[in-house]
Parts: sequence; structure tokens; C-alpha cells
Amino acid sequence: FWLIDTQRPRVLVELGTHRGFSYLAFCQAIDRLGVTTRAYAIDHWRGDEHAGFFGDEVLEELRGYHDPRYRGFSQLLQSSFDDAVGYFADGEIDLLHIDGAHRLECVQNDFETWLPKMSARGVILFHDINVRQNEFGVWELWNGIAHRYPHFAFDHGHGLGVLGVGTDAGKSFAQLFDLTGKPEATAVRQAFARLGAAVVDRAQLE
Repeated sequence: FWLIDTQRPRVLVELGTHRGFSYLAFCQAIDRLGVTTRAYAIDHWRGDEHAGFFGDEVLEELRGYHDPRYRGFSQLLQSSFDDAVGYFADGEIDLLHIDGAHRLECVQNDFETWLPKMSARGVILFHDINVRQNEFGVWELWNGIAHRYPHFAFDHGHGLGVLGVGTDAGKSFAQLFDLTGKPEATAVRQAFARLGAAVVDRAQLE
């Protein structure tokens, strides 16, 4: 919600949606905050070695929840990431969430392939930057590129990296990016971790 409210993205793309938890949170924020955003979830919805493999039932369940609520501004695109990149113009995307296959070569390809599509306001989110097992390589890519751009890293929930790749990205996210390397960053991380834990606790209770 904070990301959507702060940036007000014109185009949002998520690479790797699976059951849609993070993507539906984006959609909920767009809807409730009244932001004019076109949103796209891209996945082949067949699974992979880390998420497991599955059939059509996952996408069908997601469509059943998503379409009545969000299809006015959001689309679920069943495609490979490399095939879908041609649907977007260079400089079109304001907010990109990379959460597909997690091997280093896969996430590096996603980053390099989609980087030209990012706008001057462009921000890329990397999920799983804090997972160092089962051949996950997002952390390695993050450590190699974060120093090139304004950035901030959240540690909870397997980690989320926020990378300001656009020349003007720092304007919207200055308050967040300026915390990197400062003692105050710990308090911000703890605050978001508490909020996230509350969501998890509620889901488990339900």
C-alpha cells in the first residue's frame, strides 16, 4: 500500500504471480486508494522447481477471485516473461515486481530483459533477496547491482529489495532510499515486519 500510494504508478507489472498473494495486494491498494494504474500479472501458471508444478486449477481459482474485483484495470497474462516483454513499450513501466524463477541466471535475465521497459520513475522490486538455499540466486544478483542505484532492502518475508532504476525514481522514494545505511532503517524494517506478521497471523487464524 505504501509503495502504491507513494509512487502512483501508471503501469505496474508483476513477473511470477502463482496464487496471486502479492499481486492481489497491489490490486487492492490500487482500488482502495483510487490510483489510475494499469496492472498486469505475467505467469505461465505451470509452476517451477521452487514453487512446485501444477495444472490449470491455480489460474482458474485466481481468475475467480481477481476478475469480479479488478479486471477493470488489471489483466492476468498467461505467457513466458520473454514472450510478454514485447507487449510493452520501452520506458512504459513505473513499477516492476520480479518474482519468477529464482536461479541466478533466470532472475538476471528477467532484470536485464525488462530494464529497458522501465520509465524515468521506474522502480523494480526483487522478492527473495534474503533466501540463500535451494539454489536461489536473487540475493547474489541483488548484491551485485544494488550499489549502482538508490535502494532499500527489507529482510522479513524472505526479503524484498526496492531498486530505483529510473533517473527520477529517487524523487518519490527519497525518504526510503535515504535511510539505507542509517540507524533509522532498522526501525522502518521492524515496523513493516510487524505489519506483515499481523497479516500472516490473521490468515492462520482464519
